[in-house]
Amino acid sequence: MSTDGGPVARAGRLSLVEIILWGLRIAVVIGVVAGTWATLSAGRLEGDQWRTLVILGIAQGSVYALIALGYTLVYGVLLMINFAHGDVFMFGAMTAFFVADALAGGGFLNANPFLGLAVVLLVAMLSSTLVAVLLERIAYRPLRRAPRLVPLITAVGASLFISNSVRGLYGEQVKA
Repeated sequence: MSTDGGPVARAGRLSLVEIILWGLRIAVVIGVVAGTWATLSAGRLEGDQWRTLVILGIAQGSVYALIALGYTLVYGVLLMINFAHGDVFMFGAMTAFFVADALAGGGFLNANPFLGLAVVLLVAMLSSTLVAVLLERIAYRPLRRAPRLVPLITAVGASLFISNSVRGLYGEQVKA
């Protein structure tokens, strides 16, 4: 039981760290707004370019947020850092690329873009899920009662295994 009175009692008091963090947040927001205003008023970017930039930024930020959420959930449930988490995402992305490439080569993606995108996303999600479930069942579950360093080393090894498996399956060339 806490004796500090809870959030209602603390509402009026801010520590020095909280004040500094709020100041930094406000400074960042002011900087972003000022930079946006200066860029738009200087005519460096057109309205359509700026809109595209914002949409791409939100999409990229959403991917980062999704990966961070996955790290947080895995650590919260298993109490271990899964270094192979990014590799599972990479496996799904590479699978999506090759499925999209195969569908585009056959003309299906051009004829049915929404259905093709749905197929690509479904295959990417299923392949990532399969890799994650296999990783948990084979590498992590047997080590649940092991000392904390053992699953950590296993996670590094699993990361190397997945990245080298993808390199062997899909090749080393840059895909675009």
